[in-house]
Amino acid sequence: MEYSHRYPVYPTQEVAAELEHHIDIHRQAYNYTLYEYENVDADDIGSAYKHHYRLPDWKDEFSVFSEVNSKALQRTVTRFYQNLDGLSEQKENGRTVGKLNWKSPREFQSMTFSQSGFELKNTSGRHATLWLSKIGDIPIRYHREIPDEADIKEVTVKKETTGDWFVSFGLETDETDLPEKPDVDSLNVNNSVGIDLGILNYIHTSNGKTVDWLDLEDDYERLRREQRKLSHKEQGSNNYEKQRREVAKVKRHIRRKVLDYQHKITTWLVREYDAVFVEDLNVEGMLKQSHNAQNKQDAAWRQFITLLEYKADLYGCHVKQVEARGTTTECASCGVETAKPIWVREHSCPSCGFECGRDANAAMNVLQRGFSELGLEWPESTPVETALPTDTTSVSAKRVIETGSPTLNEATTVAE
Repeated sequence: MEYSHRYPVYPTQEVAAELEHHIDIHRQAYNYTLYEYENVDADDIGSAYKHHYRLPDWKDEFSVFSEVNSKALQRTVTRFYQNLDGLSEQKENGRTVGKLNWKSPREFQSMTFSQSGFELKNTSGRHATLWLSKIGDIPIRYHREIPDEADIKEVTVKKETTGDWFVSFGLETDETDLPEKPDVDSLNVNNSVGIDLGILNYIHTSNGKTVDWLDLEDDYERLRREQRKLSHKEQGSNNYEKQRREVAKVKRHIRRKVLDYQHKITTWLVREYDAVFVEDLNVEGMLKQSHNAQNKQDAAWRQFITLLEYKADLYGCHVKQVEARGTTTECASCGVETAKPIWVREHSCPSCGFECGRDANAAMNVLQRGFSELGLEWPESTPVETALPTDTTSVSAKRVIETGSPTLNEATTVAE
């Protein structure tokens, strides 16, 4: 299993200058890879593996490439071919794509050390040290430990548009070191949950719990204020650059708040339940159709589901995506579809008479489809009418932030 941990780093002014110098050399290497790919007719061009054999010749011709770590230089060549593969994949999926272009200094702000050329040291407390080949030691705020069973496969150092530095450790854990997931036959409506990624609430669960949206209105107001200031600055001036960084800091603050919120909710879900089922949503389509696209974007549904899936392996939980079409319109009790506009928040089936909240009905459908995905029959002894709770337990965003999860014993109960 592969995943990553990200940490703030605090290089000295001298080390920061060295990092910038190395990153710029890697930028030149990336651009030179592109140049050779387009212009050089040779047998050792066409794949990252082949292109790596040209690097000794590069160093003979351009001494600057000898200033950086050899494995990191190989990784930059690989980065070009990964981007090339990404374009090809998009084209195969029917998207209109251009071609790879040379990277300017602003567009290339990171480098990756793969397999060697790095060492993580002094990890006993809240601070640690990262050593990088040909650069030196860099202090890290080590706010969470890397698991003992995880191997560090690569290290990426990046300078954000704010001017701040971060490091990401690419980790790999052997499957045998992961907790075993519960036997599928042991799953039931009590230890499993369906999640409706909602409109009025962030999520609504099949067992009657809702988590509110994260309130970002003040953050977006601040962003609009900083963007207005930026629009009054002369582009290219020092004041413009200074204000651009202020805008970038606010954007980063918003992204961090959303990510932290998602981490807390997803960790709670995989710890609380043996199986979590979610809708496989067309996020791009939702953004186009929704009049409230900003909130939908805040949710970053794909990121939410990605977090769920990788944490499922870490905590020993089943996570399955199910077909989203019809979860809202289909009756969870009898299966009859009834069209309802977005403003209708209640489900009332004209066929069987089953009534509940719109999101509760959708979440129950997700749960049932999740059981089906795992090859399980819905238990005949558990009709939907009895499986669905009569009350909805609402958890505020503030509660999630303060406690680290949707702790429910102090939540407010709201009648459905």
